[in-house]
Amino acid sequence: MELRPVCVFLWLTGLIRCTQTGVLKATLRVQSGWTQVFRGESVTLKCDIEGGEDKWTYSWYKNGAENPTIKQSENTFEVSDEATFTCMGNRIGGDPQSTEMSDPVTLSMLGKPKPTVSVNPQSSVYTGDRVTLTCNLLSTGWTFLWYKDYQESNPLSPGTTDTNTLSVTVTNEGVTQYYCKAQRGNYDSEISDPATITVRVRPKPAVKVQPAERVFIGETVTLTCEIQTGESWRYLWYRNNEELSDAAGKKTHTITDIEESNKGDYTCKGTQSSDPEYTQASDAVTLTVSENPKPELTSDLKGAVLTGNSVTLSCTLKPQSAGWKFCWIKTTQSTETETETKTQYYTIRSVNVSDEGQYRCRAGRGNPVYYTDYSDALWVNVTESPKPVVTIKPDKHVFRGETVTLRCEIQGGGDTEWTYSWYKNYYTLYIFHTTQEFGFRSVRNDNSGKYTCRGRRNSDSQRSEISDAVTLTVSDVAEAVVSVSPLCWLTEGDSVTLSCEVKNSSTGWTFSWYTEVPSRNGLIKMTGSPGNVLYGSKLLSDSSRGSGGSYTLSPVTVKNTGVYMCSAERGESVFHTRFSNLQPLWITGASSRVSLIINPSRTQHFTADSLSLSCEDQSDSTGWTVRGYTYNETLFECSSVSGSTCNISSLSTSHTGVYWCHSESGRRSNPVNITVHNGDVILESPVHPVTEGRPLILRCLHRNSKISDFGVNFYKNDSVLQSQTTAAMTISTVSKSDEGFYHCKHPERGESPKSWISVRASDSGSTGVIIGLRLAFLFVILMIVLILLLHFKKKKGVEYQTPSTVNQDTNQPADGDNIYENADIRTTEDSAAGTSSMNHSQDVHRNKTQNDAAAGLSDVTYADIELKNQKKPKRKQGKSSEGADTVYSELKQNTDKVIKTQKGGKF
Repeated sequence: MELRPVCVFLWLTGLIRCTQTGVLKATLRVQSGWTQVFRGESVTLKCDIEGGEDKWTYSWYKNGAENPTIKQSENTFEVSDEATFTCMGNRIGGDPQSTEMSDPVTLSMLGKPKPTVSVNPQSSVYTGDRVTLTCNLLSTGWTFLWYKDYQESNPLSPGTTDTNTLSVTVTNEGVTQYYCKAQRGNYDSEISDPATITVRVRPKPAVKVQPAERVFIGETVTLTCEIQTGESWRYLWYRNNEELSDAAGKKTHTITDIEESNKGDYTCKGTQSSDPEYTQASDAVTLTVSENPKPELTSDLKGAVLTGNSVTLSCTLKPQSAGWKFCWIKTTQSTETETETKTQYYTIRSVNVSDEGQYRCRAGRGNPVYYTDYSDALWVNVTESPKPVVTIKPDKHVFRGETVTLRCEIQGGGDTEWTYSWYKNYYTLYIFHTTQEFGFRSVRNDNSGKYTCRGRRNSDSQRSEISDAVTLTVSDVAEAVVSVSPLCWLTEGDSVTLSCEVKNSSTGWTFSWYTEVPSRNGLIKMTGSPGNVLYGSKLLSDSSRGSGGSYTLSPVTVKNTGVYMCSAERGESVFHTRFSNLQPLWITGASSRVSLIINPSRTQHFTADSLSLSCEDQSDSTGWTVRGYTYNETLFECSSVSGSTCNISSLSTSHTGVYWCHSESGRRSNPVNITVHNGDVILESPVHPVTEGRPLILRCLHRNSKISDFGVNFYKNDSVLQSQTTAAMTISTVSKSDEGFYHCKHPERGESPKSWISVRASDSGSTGVIIGLRLAFLFVILMIVLILLLHFKKKKGVEYQTPSTVNQDTNQPADGDNIYENADIRTTEDSAAGTSSMNHSQDVHRNKTQNDAAAGLSDVTYADIELKNQKKPKRKQGKSSEGADTVYSELKQNTDKVIKTQKGGKF
């Protein structure tokens, strides 16, 4: 707060002289020398007695008081309050005498002073300027203290008497505040308000050089002095700190056709009439002058460039400098081309064979353009990039759970020369894989896809082409499938080959073969259901013959009859397929101890009819059972057994199949094919083959009634063979050409299934020899028996009946003759008669099962006609099954490896 000054009036009357009485007068004055006093400041008053040489005491009075405030021997008195003071003296010793009272001195106090700070020349300056600050206070007698940025405890310099200025040369950019304070005696004024000094950086020019600081003899060089602020600058140029008079005042300094003598350190300054009047000196720019350069041309690749990769050529100047453009010259046998770039690098992004050639480069800059010499030539060789090949092991088509390995093959490459990147469906799977292979320990369905790979050469990071895509297919289940060639119905001595393959896969498999046998120890797999006979898969001891997927039996015997299956495996950690479908083989022997007798004796039967199957052994019919294998791959077990006879009370289409006699020791009879038809018409034909020259009678039978005499057609191999007025057809003399598929059709009643009629050629010479040998053998036996009978007369009549019975028919074969002659001792005429006597008008209930709908296979019956041989036929190795005593059964095969078992004629 500014105080209104109060004037202190000192009424000095001077010395009081006593002219008449000789009385002295005291004089009172302010001893400090200034008349302005501030509140809180102390003032010393002095009382002088002129002409008084004696010693005095002094009395001090305040505000006209009668009694002095204080008496003292000192003639000075310090006061610090506002009042009117007087003094007088009293002589000590001698003649006591008092002076007159001095004139009053009135002290009036001013408020505490506060100085102000002024700045000269101005508060906004540039670095390097000198600024003077003044601390202003109206009264005298003061000393001054200066402070910076409120650092009151740390004055810039000690106070000096009678100086109130501070001079500062500013060096740092920014804002600084200065303060001052006055001192008088022990009294301090208040601190001043701040004076703010703003310091800006003094402009500093920058020297720019074109084309570069490093130049070559003969080039033109331009130096420019650039100042960011102001427009009216005058420029000064210096080389090696000596002023260049020829460049004075110019912003640019140009040197044409430069020489080595022009090299040196160049600087510049600027001056102007306004503030700031001058700039700093620029930093020095060193200009170097060299001889004309020759660039060096190099490639980033060592050796040939692979097509599809990139190559970068570098044109390097030594010493290096800026501002160049580069020219690239490519020379081939026929052309020369030139390309310009702004940098020293020339990159060919995707090299092809046409990029091969000789390359040179040079650099140029300035206007007019200054060119360097050409570089030495560099030859760029280009070769075709290798194309990898993806291989998949074990196969491109694999199955869930297999171990799969993919390999990236690059010709002439390996793990040490290349790294490999893998892609699935053209998306990156792995990059920079250090080995050629990667894989799946247990492959999944989602691993399916198109796989490609690419290599990167370790020596120079060049890449190969990307491989062609290889599709990996992962399926759920590996299924083995068995097929047979030429047929599943064979005659002893024939050859047969079973082939095993894996669906949709053919690589790397090893095959094992099995046969289905009744349950016992050592079986690999058990199949069946509670209450049924169990069957297992037995590994064949000679399964090694199945390597490559084929299993050949040559020659076959009746013992080879059975149901076969296979499985496959592959891989180091072995992967197994499921078991294949079941494949039966039916082998018909030239002779057999046991025969399967079918009643009614025909190959086709109606559903719901009854059927009897019997095993008849020439020596002993015990120990034989009837077995069957139906079209739906079910093993038949008869539930109604009487001795060696199986009785089926009600047939269904599921009984369609192949039947045979089986002994406990594993021997078998020849198999017979039976078809159960759900329709109304069947074909009656012989169960077994007949010999050439014998008659053949075929009949067309209806389920419930006799077929009318009109419109019945018989077919052979789907061609009309004969239209009959009756439902029967006779071929009086059968020949080999009559062999084939037969069926009949009634326009109203329907059509029968097909049956295979097999014809056997006659061989009377061989049969006669065999019969003669057998008769001789019988004669010897009869003689032995006759001798024994002489000792037992009681049994004589009975003993002599045996040869009579045996010789009833000298053409009846003994054991070892053709097997079909033992199958049914009735003649074809007897068979026809027995059939014709059947009551076809009987209402028979039809038992339709779920399998009846799938009974399409029952529409074909394979039956053989027996043509009686006169002598035993000779076997030939490799004999075709055509014309053999074979019963053909084409049964539906599926992939299920379980064999069902039928009990009691029901499944």
